[in-house]
Amino acid sequence: MTEDALLSAAKVSKAWPFEEARKLIKRFPEGKPGGAAVLFETGYGPSGLPHIGTFQEVLRTTLVRRAYETLTGGAPTRLVAFSDDMDGLRKVPDNMPNQGLLTAYLGHPLSRIPDPFNKYESFAHHNNAMLRDFLDRFEFDYEFVSAADRYNSGAFDEALRGVLRNFGAIMDIMLPTLREERRKTYSPILPVSPRTHQVLQVPVEVVDAEAGIIRFEDHGDMVDHCIFGGQAKLQWKVDWAMRWVALGVDYEMCGKDLTDSVRESGKIARALGGRPPEGLIYELFLDENGEKISKSKGNGLTIDQWLTYGSEESLGFYLFRDPKSAKSLHVGVVPRAVDEYWQFREKLADQPIEQQLGNPVWHLLRANGDGGGAGDSLPVTYGLLLNLVGVLGPNATREQVWSYLANYVADARPDAHPQVDVLVTSALAYNRDFVAPTLARRKPEGGETAALAALDAALAAAGDHASAEELQNMVYEIGKNSEYGFEGLRDWFKCLYETLLGSSQGPRMGSFIALYGVANTRLLIAEALAN
Repeated sequence: MTEDALLSAAKVSKAWPFEEARKLIKRFPEGKPGGAAVLFETGYGPSGLPHIGTFQEVLRTTLVRRAYETLTGGAPTRLVAFSDDMDGLRKVPDNMPNQGLLTAYLGHPLSRIPDPFNKYESFAHHNNAMLRDFLDRFEFDYEFVSAADRYNSGAFDEALRGVLRNFGAIMDIMLPTLREERRKTYSPILPVSPRTHQVLQVPVEVVDAEAGIIRFEDHGDMVDHCIFGGQAKLQWKVDWAMRWVALGVDYEMCGKDLTDSVRESGKIARALGGRPPEGLIYELFLDENGEKISKSKGNGLTIDQWLTYGSEESLGFYLFRDPKSAKSLHVGVVPRAVDEYWQFREKLADQPIEQQLGNPVWHLLRANGDGGGAGDSLPVTYGLLLNLVGVLGPNATREQVWSYLANYVADARPDAHPQVDVLVTSALAYNRDFVAPTLARRKPEGGETAALAALDAALAAAGDHASAEELQNMVYEIGKNSEYGFEGLRDWFKCLYETLLGSSQGPRMGSFIALYGVANTRLLIAEALAN
């Protein structure tokens, strides 16, 4: 594939990262002035530990970044991971130690609260370190920026001066969006109390914009207070807009729950003399009951849980698909995502360039690497592994699974197939936690008994060396025999899954029999017939 062919296809690709990247082409038709790097940003509130939402936002933003680089032939870009660690602690997270310590610091900036883990300079420093470890784990290319560092060092002072100069315009934008009671106390500026050191939600008066002086009531006393050097922070929507302008952010995406914030922060950015970034508003995750996922409810799926039962690549694949549609995020979606990822990866090398650019794997392979791996495939699907492990039972071991894989996979060793080995471990965990506790094989009924007996006889005649395709054809022929009373092959396969595997769904039976072994499959049939 030539660079010209790639560029030509990318210009018309309907894949969403290219559609987002074209917003930036329109923003800077001749490239960003002065050859400056286009700045992508993701935001994070370090009041808790990083989670799957953090991963998806950085991943999706990275995909847009790489698409923009493709469209521009490698124009410079940067990605900033911004931590809002000057925010006041509003609630103590339930999963934190030293609850009493944190409770004593409610309202204080996160970067000025002791670390409850006693490892870092502050609570925010601890959570920021977790964030950076988290992003580094997935090899994201990013720059970390701390709000506290920017506020405390004075790097945001000029931007804060701009907020004071435009105080009236900002109030005109914000007040109509607030309830009447909230309007009485609202201020774009949140001073840090010189008395209690808490972030205050109080009305303020601008005394001297150039000097950064405001006036407000602090526990009964009117005080004049300079907001520079970390002595204040901004209210959320104003802070977001100020950050866009101060850092020169060109692209930032966010969840649907921040739609109003995007609109109002955009207006504030213009009032400050800046230009709001381009961006994508993505849909939120839902749990298996269709309810919005909430960290406080704990009804979602953590990234560690996904990686216990699936793979990193499958998570990226699941997050890639149609970000403007709501997605169910629960453990039941993991197996299919794993197998679909590998289906798309295997197809990639043989696809024309136009189809490659619509293939999620093309984008994922380039997110933080060179795009290698196109055309790779696995010798066994995750679904097949799950069926095998389900039959072996909750006490199955990795060594057992690999011994069965020898029936099906050439050179069946973990070191020869490391990606399969990852899925073996995942399948064992998934079976232990979700399949084995509910597994129940039903007894065959009516013509099913005769059909299973016929399959047993056919397997006995075939012997141990029949191929998966030969075994599959054998299964088909029995299912199509009208004397057994099946209305269609679907009913026959459902019988096999429910009586032999204890599942309502299952694999290609020829592949399963080849993997599990003819003799072992005959034992399963014998057990079913004995019922």
